[in-house]
Amino acid sequence: MSWLPDDFVHPVHVPVPGTTLHLRPIREADTAIDYPAVMGSRERLWEIFGPAWAWPPATMTYEEDRIDLRRHEEEIAAHQSFNYALLDEEETAVLGCVYIDPPERTGSDGEVSWWVVDDLVGSEAERALDALVPRWIGADWPLQQPRYVGRDLTWQDWLALPPASDRATPGEGGPNG
Repeated sequence: MSWLPDDFVHPVHVPVPGTTLHLRPIREADTAIDYPAVMGSRERLWEIFGPAWAWPPATMTYEEDRIDLRRHEEEIAAHQSFNYALLDEEETAVLGCVYIDPPERTGSDGEVSWWVVDDLVGSEAERALDALVPRWIGADWPLQQPRYVGRDLTWQDWLALPPASDRATPGEGGPNG
């Protein structure tokens, strides 16, 4: 059984209000702009996602990132999970990501998390993304009980929850799932 309705069509372009930024599904072809974004913010991203996803490792190579992005692109096409890149208007820079995954832990029907590059932390762009994501999920996604991991509960509290019955293997989902 799929975690989303068979007829669900995922959004392919989502403007971030008040900015020139937008979200779109990430692709393998984005590696050249994703790798510097991830590795340029790696220490902070590891503090956020490391305990749950072991990502991004300090030794991640460009090729490993490319393989991860290809997997994300395939998962998006199959509606298994979604990784949206936060991009500038010209799509010359990845400035963050939004992950929409089936639940790994009990108590939700989808798990959503996101980040921005270090240069955008505390910025209007980050605040605009923070405001957009829950609104967007509520309006455009068929989730009744989305969980905003790292937002409505800490990653530590999330890790302490029992695994969802259909996703009992930790480490699935997320950027390195």
